[in-house]
Amino acid sequence: MTKYNSLSGFILVLGIMFNSCCETDSKPGAPEKNIKSLDVPRIDFIIMSEIQSHQNDPNVIWYDDFNNGEKKYLESTGGIDTAESFGGSGGAMRAGFKKGETVGEGNRKLAFGDFPGPGESVVKQGEKFDEIYWRIYVKHEYGWQGTPAKMSRATSIVSGNWQQAMILHVWSGKDNSLTLDPASGIDGQSSTVKTTKYNDFDNLTWLGNKPSSEFQISSTGESGYWILVEARAKLNTPGKSDGLARLWIDGRLEAERENLNFRGSYIDHGINAVFLESYWNSGSIKTQGRWYDNFIVSAKPIGPVACPPNPTLYKTPYQGPEDLSAWEVELATDYEGDDIVYKSKELGKKESVVINMSNGSFCGSLNGMSDLSSENTYFCRVRQKSTNGEWSDWSRWHQNFNVAE
Repeated sequence: MTKYNSLSGFILVLGIMFNSCCETDSKPGAPEKNIKSLDVPRIDFIIMSEIQSHQNDPNVIWYDDFNNGEKKYLESTGGIDTAESFGGSGGAMRAGFKKGETVGEGNRKLAFGDFPGPGESVVKQGEKFDEIYWRIYVKHEYGWQGTPAKMSRATSIVSGNWQQAMILHVWSGKDNSLTLDPASGIDGQSSTVKTTKYNDFDNLTWLGNKPSSEFQISSTGESGYWILVEARAKLNTPGKSDGLARLWIDGRLEAERENLNFRGSYIDHGINAVFLESYWNSGSIKTQGRWYDNFIVSAKPIGPVACPPNPTLYKTPYQGPEDLSAWEVELATDYEGDDIVYKSKELGKKESVVINMSNGSFCGSLNGMSDLSSENTYFCRVRQKSTNGEWSDWSRWHQNFNVAE
């Protein structure tokens, strides 16, 4: 697949706006024209701390930031785009589509633990995992349209011909949402594997895929900035229906399945593979880019990236009438903004800011402080003003992050 307009891709790394009423070039990534309204901005990304907590965490099974070339996967297709990356440097996995394409550009298949395959492609070989979490940051090209079918899955592969004991799919739900679609490949009476191959849909028992997320991740309005997606899969206790599946988007629990019977009393294999995917069953309605970054698989909860106590935030580039005159950002310790801890001054045209006393003031539970505390998770909201004096609405609280200790 050809690279998506690398110059525009670089500009998009510095962020993009939302909900514009405009006419666009047909070329992906081309500048928007004839903007008629002032968009509500987002925080596209935050500069990460050099050391992330997962780097020294024994619970972490895998990490790939796509910054230092290709890591060894069981299967890998699609390249790394160095014009896109959460954090503004390095790269990201391409996961976009050409018009009409059902199989997109990017695919990574990670094998671990008790996966029954070649040892050189299996990490943490020989270990057994009954519960895992996996996390990626996802970005859809500004102006994205349509609902791609599949994003990722965790599964239990139990033989050389890839029979599956269970699967937890992170797939698109209604409209532009995401949902969890768990399935079992175990006969409930005998607790034997009844699938005969990979994706043996005729022999899978589907455990329910409702409700979908409220967050419309593939909507045009949520395109152009990095969004955190984390999922959890927990196998049931053998003989009980107490399995779990959970999905968080942008720091908020969006979908949950409880009382799942993934495996009956089958215990020969645990969860041993996570796949990042790009499938669109009906085909993409246009050529458009999507990217994945900061991929982690862990036996424990993962959460967002860690940032310095005085982090640098990058706003999505201005889209609206006239030109950017100013913007403001606030931080809170909760998704509802009940504890606002930082309010910036009216910032100028530069679309990045360091969170410090020179650029604003600390308040709420951080009143009197000069930097952010490592005890909290922080959420951002932002608004902007055009040169004709019009302010946009505030964005919702989004782009959560932690502070490195």
